[in-house]
Amino acid sequence: MGIRDFFGKMGMGKEEAREEFLEVGDVPAEGREVNVKIESLKDYSDTDRVLQLLREGYVIFLKIRELREKDMATLKKAVEKLKKTISAMNGDVVGVDEDFLIIAPKFASIYRGKSATPGMK
Repeated sequence: MGIRDFFGKMGMGKEEAREEFLEVGDVPAEGREVNVKIESLKDYSDTDRVLQLLREGYVIFLKIRELREKDMATLKKAVEKLKKTISAMNGDVVGVDEDFLIIAPKFASIYRGKSATPGMK
């Protein structure tokens, strides 16, 4: 089934389907480039590498599943170390599912859906 068939079955002609799209111009950068890294926390010693990346200004998607399955006590210890340092650096951290942490430096905030305006802590 093609897209035209799909819109045809919904009772939408070609002209109606085109009206559903809105052209958006370029969004200007707000001064700072944001670099994102995907890292894995396989051992407690990996926390030093993750914190160094945070100091360098990276937003980090941290996979914690492997350590969670291997040793929950070590994971808790590692997460506590990360949280203390991130807090001292005025960064932000949030758990996503049971397998990931998102860690952001001071200049970036993580929108959790609690406030009406994205970017508010």
